[in-house]
Amino acid sequence: MKDTPTQSVIADSKVSKIIKSLAELENDLDSLNLKVADIKKTIITRTQKEIDSLKEQTTQMAIKEAESMISDARTKAEAQAKKISSDGTAKLEKTKAAIDAKFNEAVESVVSTILKP
Repeated sequence: MKDTPTQSVIADSKVSKIIKSLAELENDLDSLNLKVADIKKTIITRTQKEIDSLKEQTTQMAIKEAESMISDARTKAEAQAKKISSDGTAKLEKTKAAIDAKFNEAVESVVSTILKP
């Protein structure tokens, strides 16, 4: 059976429509690929901004925690230094009192040792 010219024209017309539809589909796919690439760039940019923001927040939190730890350590060290100073002053006063109490006795002992014939 031979194709008639009418059938050939109809077939060519259908093929043309299919080709046109495929070309439009290809254009739509290209357009979608571009949109996906743009969305990907946007997501990457937003993600990087969020990462940077979280890094900054984490850094600030770490700094505050470190400052708090340093402040606590400084307060404890100052309290310990005051206690040591207070203990030292008390021991010094005790030693001075002991020296004062034994001073006259020591002077008498030295004088008697020197003056012994």
